[in-house]
Amino acid sequence: QVQLVESGGGLVQAGGSLRLSCAASEIAFSRNPLGWYRQAPGKQREYVAYITSGSSTNYADSVKGRFTISRDSAKRTVDLQMDSLKPEDTAVYYCYADHSGRRYWGQGTQVTVSS
Repeated sequence: QVQLVESGGGLVQAGGSLRLSCAASEIAFSRNPLGWYRQAPGKQREYVAYITSGSSTNYADSVKGRFTISRDSAKRTVDLQMDSLKPEDTAVYYCYADHSGRRYWGQGTQVTVSS
């Protein structure tokens, strides 16, 4: 069963940092790309970053140079380190995993950046 549980969201001032973590079930983590999307109020869900099973990474232009995605095989987690946060980064952040032709989502975690 594919399970994804996010944690680490919260309120931070502009310029600050937060670290999100996504705990994945074994079937979700093994050999699958995992990543993050976000959705701001009134906007469509947008891509943030992904990491492959071989730890290759990719980032949206809006977060490149500020966010870092990583995965820990021992803990089965995918983390998103977010630095130099901006008010426009405020959104619900969702972890995802692609498995057997389907995309699975976590429940989301709120990130609020105050100006």
